[in-house]
Amino acid sequence: MAGCTPQAAPVAAGTKIKVAIDPVTRIEGHLKVEVEVKDGVVSDARVFGGMYRGFEQILIGRDPRDASQITQRICGVCPTAHATASALALDDAFKIKLTDNGRLTRNLILGANYLQSHILHFYHLAALDYVNGPDTAPFIPRYAKNDVRVPKEINDVAVGQYLEALEMRKICHEMVALFGGKMPHVPGIVVGGASEIPTKEKLVAYAERFKKVKKFVLEKYVPIVYLLAGPYGDLLKTGGGYKNCVAWGVFPMDDKGNTLLKRGVYTDGKDYPVDVNLIKEYVKYSYFEDSTTGLNPTQGKTIPAPHKKDAYSFIKSPRYNGKPHEGGPLARMWVTNPELSKIGQEKLGVKKMRDIGDAAFSILGRHVARAEETVMVANAVEQWLSEVKPGKDTYVAAPVPDSAEGLGLTEAPRGALLHYVNIKNKKIANYQVTSATIWNANPMDDMGQKGPIEKALIGVPVPDPANPVNVGRLIRSFDP
Repeated sequence: MAGCTPQAAPVAAGTKIKVAIDPVTRIEGHLKVEVEVKDGVVSDARVFGGMYRGFEQILIGRDPRDASQITQRICGVCPTAHATASALALDDAFKIKLTDNGRLTRNLILGANYLQSHILHFYHLAALDYVNGPDTAPFIPRYAKNDVRVPKEINDVAVGQYLEALEMRKICHEMVALFGGKMPHVPGIVVGGASEIPTKEKLVAYAERFKKVKKFVLEKYVPIVYLLAGPYGDLLKTGGGYKNCVAWGVFPMDDKGNTLLKRGVYTDGKDYPVDVNLIKEYVKYSYFEDSTTGLNPTQGKTIPAPHKKDAYSFIKSPRYNGKPHEGGPLARMWVTNPELSKIGQEKLGVKKMRDIGDAAFSILGRHVARAEETVMVANAVEQWLSEVKPGKDTYVAAPVPDSAEGLGLTEAPRGALLHYVNIKNKKIANYQVTSATIWNANPMDDMGQKGPIEKALIGVPVPDPANPVNVGRLIRSFDP
């Protein structure tokens, strides 16, 4: 983190102090946050997305089949999720039904990326909020008072795992490349399935690598996350936010719409099926033309207005049924409500995700959900490896339609992801992307509702405004 407003002297009760963090570091992208601190807690917050991407404009007039390749450049850490969402939208438009081998091969590609992304997030982005490494990069710079509470022996173990996690990420990239062609941007996920037909040799190579990664997840990643719950137990009580969840479903288990992590919405304490017509994107405080506000992505328009008065972000504000919702591992695990891992059940004394209760909606609760999801995905990868048929087709050919539209719903590691394509005269006429982080890091909407990260920041303790450690912890718990 950089750019904090220093506050050297004690301040009187009731005084409001503005703290700006620009840029927020150790995230995958560009973000700024401003918080107002009053009496030791955040009383107001704004999250700024300062980068305009413009992929919607880039794609207009292109061959539709280009989309699954170009949209991967939206993100270097979850390109496989964008490839998957785009391919699903194209599958829908082209009216293609995948082969079982095509579905499984896509799952193995995306599954390996999930494992890599979750390991990356904890060790190389978030862990430095909880442990101290040596006084060398990348462990510095850091706040002078960074609130590290773990004993030295645990700290040293975590730092050692930091380095080992780099190796695990490399192995995961190799797993992606075996069936995806390369990493980070995979050519192997295409409309109609996957371009690589798995061979026995490649399946063995994937499985050998996977064993190392799963061992690391079960024996090191998950235990160290739960070890933090002791010294940082207070972080299970802050950062709740709206406690609304959206999850589009990911990793198809058959051709009937069943997914490993379920599709669903959780609003104001109740579960609902997903109705895509209830998704609207608002732009009152976003750098986009006001005429585009309140549109469903299937009618969406992306018209930038970089000098717009009162706007403060290039992120639109998606709302489901008019309300802000959180996306990501916590949302997926809450909607799916699976049994926790053995270590999770032992440490928390509960059996299923929702048994954790409100503590799940917290800074540390999001890390727990991500770790538990990693175990769930690892177990599924093992199953998919046993189901893949070497040498069987993974691809279904189909001509580009003259006119069509398609919708692709999936989940990036960090949240709900939607791609929409409209085809006319065999070319892309409209393309819309509602990226994963957009659900969490958006600004205030037309109705005056703050974005989920903004809302979750309110109430977060900031004992020392010159060292706003918990602000960074909260933001990174969402993995924006």
